[in-house]
Amino acid sequence: MVQKQQKLVILCGAPGSGKTTVQDFLVQSGFTKVITHTTRKRRATEQDGHDYYFETATSFKSKHYLETVVYDGQAYGSSFEGLKKALLPTGKAVIVLDTQGVKAYLEKLPAELLTVIFLKVPSKKLQKERLIARGDNLASIKQRLASKEAKRDEKLSPELESVAHVLVNQELAKTLAQVKRIVTDTPG
Repeated sequence: MVQKQQKLVILCGAPGSGKTTVQDFLVQSGFTKVITHTTRKRRATEQDGHDYYFETATSFKSKHYLETVVYDGQAYGSSFEGLKKALLPTGKAVIVLDTQGVKAYLEKLPAELLTVIFLKVPSKKLQKERLIARGDNLASIKQRLASKEAKRDEKLSPELESVAHVLVNQELAKTLAQVKRIVTDTPG
C-alpha cells in the first residue's frame, strides 16, 4: 500500500489545537489531504468529498478502513482507498487522526514511513477561543471538551511518546516553521 518513497504525516491533538490549520499549511506545501469519513453533521463551511465524506450510519459501515473511532458520539474513519488516492499525486499525504487512530496506523503501516505530530494547546482559554472562532457554539464546545475522547487527546499515551513530535501551538507562525522543519528533515 505505502511505498518506500512515500510519506504520510499524521496530525493529532485535542480539539482546538490547530490540526486542521497545520493540515491546510501542508496541503499548500505540496501534500495531499487524506479525506476521511464521518457520520457527524456537516458544518456550514464544509463540503462533502473535500472536508470529509459525510456518511449515514449504513454507508459508513460499507467502507474498508485502516481505523475507525467513535468521537463525541459520531463515527470517524479513514479508508484504505482514501489513503491510496491521497498518495497517488505526489507521494506525500497528510491526515488528522485522534490518538487511537494513530495507534492503528502504526500497527498497520511501516512506522518509518509515518511522521506523527502531536499539537498541544497552551491553555484552556485559547482552546475555547479557537473553537468559538471556527463557528462552534458554546453548548457544543462545552460538551465536546468534556468528552472522554477530548480528554484522552489532550496528552500522548506512553506508546506514542517515542514516535511523536510534540509541538505547543501557541504562535501559529512558529508552529508552522517547526512543522516544515520536521517534514523536511524526516526521511520518507
